[in-house]
Formats: sequence, C-alpha cells, structure tokens
Amino acid sequence: MNLSRLFVIAAAALLSWQACAIVIRHDVADQQYWATTADFPPLATLYTIGVHGSLIAPQWIVTAAHAVFCVEPGAHIQVGGQQFAVSAVYAHAGYRLDKDNDIALIKLQQPVTALAAARLYRDTDEQGQALWFIGAGASGNGNTGQTISLKQNNGQLRKAQNTVRSTSATELFFRFDKGNSALPLEGVSGNGDSGGPAFIRRGEDFYLLGVSSRANSWFKAVGEYGVEEAYSRISHHAGWLEAVMAESPQQLTQHTTQNRFIPPGTADLPQLCARLNF
Repeated sequence: MNLSRLFVIAAAALLSWQACAIVIRHDVADQQYWATTADFPPLATLYTIGVHGSLIAPQWIVTAAHAVFCVEPGAHIQVGGQQFAVSAVYAHAGYRLDKDNDIALIKLQQPVTALAAARLYRDTDEQGQALWFIGAGASGNGNTGQTISLKQNNGQLRKAQNTVRSTSATELFFRFDKGNSALPLEGVSGNGDSGGPAFIRRGEDFYLLGVSSRANSWFKAVGEYGVEEAYSRISHHAGWLEAVMAESPQQLTQHTTQNRFIPPGTADLPQLCARLNF
C-alpha cells in the first residue's frame, strides 16, 4: 500500500470522532486564533498528524481513551518539542466508543523535566466558565463548518474560547455560539486532535478542566454554529487519574483496560500505526 493511500486511511481513522482542532468564528481573522505551545506548554502530541494530550505529572499524559489505538509501549510521543518513549497505557475500564469515560493515561519511560505539568481542576463550578481549547488539526469557520483538512492545516496550532454550557457527572458540554452570544475568540473542536485540553490559566499555572471527546449533536456538521461537544470532566476523573498513577495492581486490574478501541473499518492496524507514530 502506498504512503498516500495509507495517509488517507490514517486521516479517516482520526476523523471518525470529534476532536480538538479549532474551528473559528467567520467574522474574526484566522491569525488571531493562531497559537504556539507557549499558550499551553503541557501540550502533548501523540501522532505525526496530530491528536493531543496533557502532561499532568512528570511521567504521565492524560488523553482520550479512543485516541490511544496506536500508542503502545516503545512508541514515542512529543512533549515540549522533544520525543519521549511510552512505558504503559491505561484506558478507563468504563469507556465505550462514543460514550462517556473517554479518558486514558500514558506513562512515559522518562520524566519530562523541562516544563511544568498542568494542574488537575478539582472544583465542580465549571458551568459558566470560559475555557480555552488548543489543537492543530482540521479547521474552518462557523458558517461553513470544517473546511480545512488536517493535511491543509499542516500542523498550525490554534486556540479558542468557549463557555461550559452544562455538565453531567462525567462530562462538560459546550456549544458554538455566534454574534453577540459568542466570546471574542469563540471556537469549537474540529477533527484530528482528540484528547486535547480545555484549560484555564491562573498566574503561571495551567489548570486542566476537560479532555476533548466527541461531538454531541445529531443534526449539526462538525464546526457549524450551534454544534455541541463533550469533554471528559477532570473534576470527576481526578480520583481515577491519581489512583492509576499510583499503579496499585488492584486499581489497574479493576478500573483500567488494555483495549485500544481500534477505529471501525481499520483493516491493517500495524501499517496505520507505522504511518502515524513518530
């Protein structure tokens, strides 16, 4: 199979879900959304064409469970411009595709020492807060929806704001508003960077409130005004994250899974992963 065909398959696998690449307002210049890793230093990138996570401890990355299908021990992911080898992967045992509990932890073989980890947000007052997203996947604007592909975007990071519209026990929910109802840099997730952060900054500290999971609208295309999306809620999952990072054998056996949630229609996972991995 040639590389261009494999890239199409890889992109299709990643586009099976909503993700944290940024679709922006139609009435604000694209360049105002452009970002760098300095806007969220704990940002991790799992694959060569995107998909993100967040450093929450020197050896631990949190991401979406559905995003780890090619992350295996020995694979490499990127944090702070450097590549780190993976030691282990633990997905939430309660996750099912397109459902809640879409969260996983990646343990690195060596600690990240050059930058500070994001702090876990533990309060349950997320509703009504304006959070930031960041991602490098497909883009577009609210009038047209997602129109700029992963390949066309070529790794350009964007950041955007959105307000937590509602919460459930396990998730945060957002909606892409327009006009006077929207924030100055209102945006939502496009396709291509699942697992990315919803965060705030307080002083020098970055707090992680959510992990990009999926679109939550049946009748809206990705990135259209009015589309809703769901993020896994860190205040709910903080206990699970800490228990897994403690690596208690009982906790790992009872509350994690080695299921990699392979994208539907994937015929040759080894070739797909060879193309995606660093």
